[in-house]
Amino acid sequence: MKINKTNAARLLDRAHISYELIPYEVDENNLAATHVAETLGEDISTVFKTIVLTAGPGNFFVCVVPGDAEIDLKKAARAAGVKKAELLPLKELLPLTGYIRGGCSPVGMKKPFATFFHDSVSDHDFIYVSAGVRGLQFKIKPADIIGSTNGTLADIIVDK
Repeated sequence: MKINKTNAARLLDRAHISYELIPYEVDENNLAATHVAETLGEDISTVFKTIVLTAGPGNFFVCVVPGDAEIDLKKAARAAGVKKAELLPLKELLPLTGYIRGGCSPVGMKKPFATFFHDSVSDHDFIYVSAGVRGLQFKIKPADIIGSTNGTLADIIVDK
């Protein structure tokens, strides 16, 4: 089966970053990262979701967190050096990033945004993140995805 490359994949190719494109069956009624992990047969701790936050008009940043984790808005704001952050309204996701819910990749957004990866990303040899469309994930080394986004490690999730 031929897998069409996404813009995010082409950007990684241009940067000479290795990755694997992993397709999975999409369930439009369940876009959760936990479902992606189950479908891939992977541990949820290796499947990361991309969340876009806003700290006010024109001030946006990205957090990449384990699929079963809840983002801590106060910790995320602190990491970004802002007073307060909230989730970007869903209707603003596509116009701002070029991506839809369930297919938002930290790579290749319309504009570069500050990107913060939960520090547990370093615990893995590789992780899965969206490749820019529903039904396709990057399998990539954490250092490579962090480097490609100029990302920063931070404690940005609610403690379990």
